[in-house]
Amino acid sequence: MSLVLRGVRPYGEEAVDLVVADGLIVEVAPAGTGDGRVLDADGLVALPGFVDLHTHLREPGREDAETVLSGSQAAALGGFTSVHAMANTDPVADTAGVVEQVWRLGQAAGLVDVRPVGAVTVGLGGERMAELGAMADCAAAVRVFSDDGKCVHDAVLMRRALEYVKAFDGVVAQHAQEPRLTEGAQMNEGALSGRLGLAGWPAVAEEAIIARDVLLAQHVGSRLQVGHVSTAGSVEVIRWAKGRGVDVTAEVTPHHLLLTEDLVASYDPVYKVNPPLRTAEDVAALRAALADGTIDAIATDHAPHPHEDKDCEWGAAAMGMLGLQTALGVAIETMVEPGLLSWRQLADRMSVTPARIGRVSTQGHDLVVGAVANITVIDPSARTVVEPTALASRSRNTPYAGRTLPGRVLHTLYAGTPTVLDGALA
Repeated sequence: MSLVLRGVRPYGEEAVDLVVADGLIVEVAPAGTGDGRVLDADGLVALPGFVDLHTHLREPGREDAETVLSGSQAAALGGFTSVHAMANTDPVADTAGVVEQVWRLGQAAGLVDVRPVGAVTVGLGGERMAELGAMADCAAAVRVFSDDGKCVHDAVLMRRALEYVKAFDGVVAQHAQEPRLTEGAQMNEGALSGRLGLAGWPAVAEEAIIARDVLLAQHVGSRLQVGHVSTAGSVEVIRWAKGRGVDVTAEVTPHHLLLTEDLVASYDPVYKVNPPLRTAEDVAALRAALADGTIDAIATDHAPHPHEDKDCEWGAAAMGMLGLQTALGVAIETMVEPGLLSWRQLADRMSVTPARIGRVSTQGHDLVVGAVANITVIDPSARTVVEPTALASRSRNTPYAGRTLPGRVLHTLYAGTPTVLDGALA
């Protein structure tokens, strides 16, 4: 039987009925005329389901922090229909066997398209290249490779990886952090780090790796994806590289679009993250770069940690923040409400472009007849107070606890099947 999203506004535009059947959008009808089981969406905004290029699901190995199932639930509630699961699990996802395990767990959960990211190097050790070809050829069909959490700091290894992935249209996603410049670093390097007595994390540690890697990508003619860009200088390097025709794309996290280093003065480890929160000037540069397309996508870097790894002194705390269920609200507050992005442009940054970068062939890229019915329906007028205990994640390390964020995901359809209805798991 058909499902009708009655009176919904695709991209915030004119109200229509979106009719879904057999996993596809089969009709875009005048509002009130679609035939089928009606889901009232009068006045709500429909966007293509979001695609996250950067999600830590922790399974296998750290199921105390997150599982593929709990992460999939958080993703669906956040409006996502596809997530890329990072490789820093235990064991590391550096073989076909491990990435297939993650992929099958995602299939079993059935809430979102879980796409494993393969490690670039064995055990994330930065010494030997992992089995990239085997991971690309297995059932999981890996196309994104990253040592995220660690940088592929060896230039020769990085060049070889960039060359290798060309054979199957893959991409290397770099965690840009020069390790020798950030040894023992705790927060953004600057006047505030000096006052707080915390070891500084210089912007150049990120910018230098990006500069090296865009030149390597240009030299070998390969694709490069830059993870969690955090500084104004990085934006300028990426802008320069794109001007030279380098095939480079970049992502920014919601927290780097909103939060600044000033929060670290509280010494609350919930604000400890890699890369660190930067200055207000960096935040402004990141927003402008996302608006003008220099930065291509929003990616959550959803990084769950159990309470014992976060509820401790700053120096001992793990780095990372939750992000899947709050990404939309932060994006609306920082980009849509100030007029930097339209709804259609937001869909490009959170769905269309990340799907292209990650080669998500099953993703519905538009709300048109014949597209896969991966759809997120949101109430832009809603305001939601973030309550950590209400989140689907097994962890609670959100930096937005008690904060009111705009917008709310009311319905998520994955391949035509509702996974979220009226803001709750279906």
